[in-house]
Amino acid sequence: MASAIALLCLLLTGLLGIIIFTAYTNKLARHSAQARHAIIKTLGIPTTSNPQFIGFFHPYCNAGGGGERVLWTAIAATQRAHPNCVSLVYTGDVDVTKEQIIAQVEARFDISLDPKSLHFVFLKKRRLVEDAAWPRFTLLGQSLGSMILAWEALAQVIPDLYIDSMGYAFTFHVVAWITKGSIPMGAYVHYPTISTDMLARVKARQVGHTNRGDVAGSLVLSRGKMWYYRFLMYHYSLALSRPSFIMANSSWTKNHVDAILSHSDPIMNAMHFFNPLFALLLFATMFKRSRKLHTESASKKREAKIVYPPCDTREMSQFPLDKRERIILSIAQFRPEKDHPAQLRAFAQLLADHPSYTSGSSSVKLFLLGGARNADDHARVQSLRDLAEELKITPHIQFIVNASYPEMLGWLAMASIGLSTMVDEHFGINVVEFMAAGVIPVTHASGGPLHDIVVPLNGEATGFHALDSQSFANAMHTVLSMDKSEEQAMRMRARTWAVSAFAEECFVEGWEAAWKGWVQ
Repeated sequence: MASAIALLCLLLTGLLGIIIFTAYTNKLARHSAQARHAIIKTLGIPTTSNPQFIGFFHPYCNAGGGGERVLWTAIAATQRAHPNCVSLVYTGDVDVTKEQIIAQVEARFDISLDPKSLHFVFLKKRRLVEDAAWPRFTLLGQSLGSMILAWEALAQVIPDLYIDSMGYAFTFHVVAWITKGSIPMGAYVHYPTISTDMLARVKARQVGHTNRGDVAGSLVLSRGKMWYYRFLMYHYSLALSRPSFIMANSSWTKNHVDAILSHSDPIMNAMHFFNPLFALLLFATMFKRSRKLHTESASKKREAKIVYPPCDTREMSQFPLDKRERIILSIAQFRPEKDHPAQLRAFAQLLADHPSYTSGSSSVKLFLLGGARNADDHARVQSLRDLAEELKITPHIQFIVNASYPEMLGWLAMASIGLSTMVDEHFGINVVEFMAAGVIPVTHASGGPLHDIVVPLNGEATGFHALDSQSFANAMHTVLSMDKSEEQAMRMRARTWAVSAFAEECFVEGWEAAWKGWVQ
């Protein structure tokens, strides 16, 4: 009897929650209608035109990286193809104005945006998606933080189409709850939040930048982390199942996203569906869901579509291929996953194997060019300097931190070899830039560089892959010892492939095809 009363109380409480939540979302919808009218008026758009609003969730839209090139190229293409649409950018860059962001986009990417169909929704809670906010359980914390940030975003204005362009899949839950599933959603995935590879590394107790040595060395901690990752994977899979369309930036990313979409965990499934609170929430969010969206989503196999990111190769492709200096160039932000220590060790191995590369006309230099976003990144650079000192290669290397775009182009025009050591790099715009500039790439044999970028052209190599210090050193030596005709031919093949496969026009075509029909 007591259990029946408790269950009845739970159901009544849940029903009351549904009523309150429905009233709240209806209030948000009314507020959004007013906000949209104000935006239309501010932009000078005739109210009779009834424009559609496309929302882009991109909390770091002013960062100036490869992800931002994707965002702004997509918005510029949308403005050209859909003049009756307003692009909303949900961003946490509260320290800059609309005009400053537009000017930065043109200066950094040479992309012109029409301010008359572009509006920014500024968010104040971006700190909740930063690493520093979650020193423990970072992935879970950032995922929950993104949901709060999305709530702040849609509390200001609700779009007609919502696109996550930065990898915050858990925001789809919030959008579905607030809109009761009435608007389509889409995603451009640069890198999965969690992947089957990450689970495999924890299970195998393999040390990596996502699996610390103290965790890998402990059976208890490894099992605890495995349960944590299983929980995250299960709910990440649920989140990714919500969008109407998903774009992936490479075959590596697509394969992982597709695996995540088909992921099954019977234990997590049982825990999830036997939760009474979940059942109530499921009912609350689905009973008003648009029949059209539900039917179309259910009838289609869930898989991602590859849309390679746009790479501006125009200026780089004009660099001469001859008269290159004996420079090995790395271009990557000083982040842990880029694995700069591996570059230093590979270079040290190269010099140890070939002492003649340390002096005279045969001397070789390594230049590490990259951005340092904060104090942690600058500390990482100092640790790399210390490692170089330990490896006794300091006289032969140089760090170039936060270089300007013209300075980066200057190094690309001089270098002979482009070095990238990141394991499972999801795409690798830096590698495309190497190839377009005529720099022969030597990359880790994984991810986008292996499967999409450094691939044969007409059956002949466009670069090299490696797995460890010795194989990286061997590949670099091969390039440095090539005869001129062979070297020139490889540089030309690399450039030809990069310019033809990863041009901006290819991205625009794929972008439009991916979400065709969801907006008129």
